[in-house]
Amino acid sequence: VPTDTKCCCFLSRNVLVLLCVLAPVAGLGVDPSLLINVFKDFSPGADFKGVSQVQGFHDESRAYLFQEETAQRMLQKLRGKSEFTVAVTLKQELLNSGVILSIHHAEQRFLELESSGQKSEVRLHFQAKGQQTHTEIFPYTLADNQWHKLSVAISASHVTLYVDCNRIYERVVSVPVMDIPEDTSLWIGQRNSAHGLFKGVMQDVQILVMPQGYITQCPDLNRTCPTCNDFHGLVQKIMELQDILAKTSSKLSLAEERMNGLDNCYCERTCSVKGVTYREDQAWTDGCKNCTCSNGTVQCETIVCPPLECPDGSVPAYVAGECCKNCQPKSSVLCGVCPQGHTMHKVQNSGDCPELNCPEAEQVTVTDRCCKVCRGHDFCAEGNTCMEHSDCLNLEAGASCSCKEGFRPLRSDNAYCEDIDECAEGKHYCRENTMCVNTPGSFMCICHTGYIRIDDYSCTEHDECVSEQHNCDENALCFNTVGGHSCSCKPGYTGNGTICRALCDGLCLNGGSCVSPNTCMCTQGFTGKRCETDIDECSEGFVECDSRATCVNLPGWYHCECRDGYHDNGMFSANGESCEDIDECKAGRSTCANDTVCFNLDGGYDCRCPHGHNCTGDCIHDNKVKHNGQIWVLDNDRCSVCSCQMGQVMCRRMVCDCENPTVDLFCCPECDPRLSSQCLHQNGLLTYASGDTWTENCQQCQCLQGEVDCWPLSCPPADCDFTLVPEGECCAHCVSDPCQAHSVRNDITKTCEDEHGITRFSGSSWLKHGTECTLCQCKNGHICCSVDPMCL
Repeated sequence: VPTDTKCCCFLSRNVLVLLCVLAPVAGLGVDPSLLINVFKDFSPGADFKGVSQVQGFHDESRAYLFQEETAQRMLQKLRGKSEFTVAVTLKQELLNSGVILSIHHAEQRFLELESSGQKSEVRLHFQAKGQQTHTEIFPYTLADNQWHKLSVAISASHVTLYVDCNRIYERVVSVPVMDIPEDTSLWIGQRNSAHGLFKGVMQDVQILVMPQGYITQCPDLNRTCPTCNDFHGLVQKIMELQDILAKTSSKLSLAEERMNGLDNCYCERTCSVKGVTYREDQAWTDGCKNCTCSNGTVQCETIVCPPLECPDGSVPAYVAGECCKNCQPKSSVLCGVCPQGHTMHKVQNSGDCPELNCPEAEQVTVTDRCCKVCRGHDFCAEGNTCMEHSDCLNLEAGASCSCKEGFRPLRSDNAYCEDIDECAEGKHYCRENTMCVNTPGSFMCICHTGYIRIDDYSCTEHDECVSEQHNCDENALCFNTVGGHSCSCKPGYTGNGTICRALCDGLCLNGGSCVSPNTCMCTQGFTGKRCETDIDECSEGFVECDSRATCVNLPGWYHCECRDGYHDNGMFSANGESCEDIDECKAGRSTCANDTVCFNLDGGYDCRCPHGHNCTGDCIHDNKVKHNGQIWVLDNDRCSVCSCQMGQVMCRRMVCDCENPTVDLFCCPECDPRLSSQCLHQNGLLTYASGDTWTENCQQCQCLQGEVDCWPLSCPPADCDFTLVPEGECCAHCVSDPCQAHSVRNDITKTCEDEHGITRFSGSSWLKHGTECTLCQCKNGHICCSVDPMCL
């Protein structure tokens, strides 16, 4: 026995589960990095109470009896892979329904292998694109208390089931998505601590991340052919190359356009001031400031005038267009007075003063003027030196400049002024709960977040709850706080206050949603306070099936099923019109004995005795002769009773009489009164009796003698290219708009042409040219584009 074989074990609800793992199969050349021995990190011993070694299927590895529960997280090798094999050797008890292996995160089943003895099925559950759980059902009986080698090989969209080294099924399915989160759980022998309990023995539990991993069980099988994953990888590479080609073509085209204009292009950031554009590092004088354009931003500094010493005969004076004073000659001409050494004489019409239109008493003499002016003369209108942010004041003796409010002078005559930053200098009147913001010539008091204005300088706390300017959910209570508010969900609701959802304590059944406290909104096909009652569309007259079909009620819906003696012709009409008669005589499906002749009838057949013959009326069933009138129980179904009546076999389910103390509880689980035969609902709050059925997450579940068995709800065939599963429903509906479809039956002959003229296969996707968040997809010749809001 190999000494490095490691195992782990558990017991759940006194269910004895036998599991073991085979050490790496070196003889077959399996790379250990590609092999997951499920219990590699565990070695049963003193730390595992109740573990005992037992006889397995073979002696090449140890087999252990599991009597405690545990979970493993050895999923790094499997994460993101699309090609792997689950292999196990097992012996499952008769009619037991249990999970062999389950990798799940909350309700997401990334990989789960299940064997149902009740339905004689092997089920493979996995996560498909769009976070939808896909279930593939393989009709096969593993729960027969016999040893079997089981392997399920997944290669992209290709799934193959091998039992005892025989290829039983081979199917094309949706590609599994193994984006497994870090806190995902791995269970062996059960789905969780209470459901999917496997009864029997398992050995050599392996997950092989490699092509054709089934060869570890069956080395003689053909393993030379390329896998489906190889083909998918090639197609994916082609799509990636198409996308790279499209992006490269777009970039080259854009680069060519830019290069064509490079010869005539020179880019620099400029500054625009008062309608004049200045280039980088260009300097200019703006009044009493020296300014420079730096990286598109104007930077100015106040001019500091140097001390001025003027020679005799000149005085400091301001000159138009300059900030600092210059030395200017003294004025030597006085009105009517000649300088020393000169003689005054009258000059006719030279320098005559204009005639004034005011009385002489209103005429005044102004300094530096020879002519009088009227009192109130507008000196500012004659032209002034007052610049921006400075106002011209008209005085009695002349004009003067004054800085506007909020500005201060840059020179003594107030012709040039600069803004006062009241906020920085503390010259504002903003009070508490405000923030001072400087503006040209003034300032503003901005209210802090959560406060509202009282006047220009003060703010007070804002009660968002009273003004209804809050973000609380309609089912939440709003509480005002300093500078804001808080939200709390009302009783009967749960959430963070901004989002509250009703609380029904998990009582909404069959996919119903909680819309208000303890009030459920049922999905289509269910009714009742807790959505516990299935609407029987057949009995309530909602459905009218064809005469060759009968209405069969199913949880949440119904369908018209062909009656005995009829089968569907492949057209799958909803009302059963596609049902047609089966010629049992021609198909060899009659039970007529050799001494009778089979005559086909509409919906059946008749065993007729040839004229002149004395026929026995016996039947042929399972290649055995059953005498006319004989009654027997089916070998593979002890709950069905058959009888031979004049050459025809009639079978029916056993009638359950719960008053009969000898009633078969297996066939009549509803007659089982034992508490140990009850089952707990998935939410842990409801209990079902043996025989009860219910619907949970698009699965039909049944309680049978304390065990829960669930299988996917049966859906009518959707024979169309584009299908959509409406919210709250389980079955796909046909839609005409391909862009609304969740699933597409891809036809590789129907291609699309993108904006670059590149041909795209159906099912391929790409980013639209010139965007980062618009994803386009080809759906059988139709291009569908959508914007990812999380990308914006």
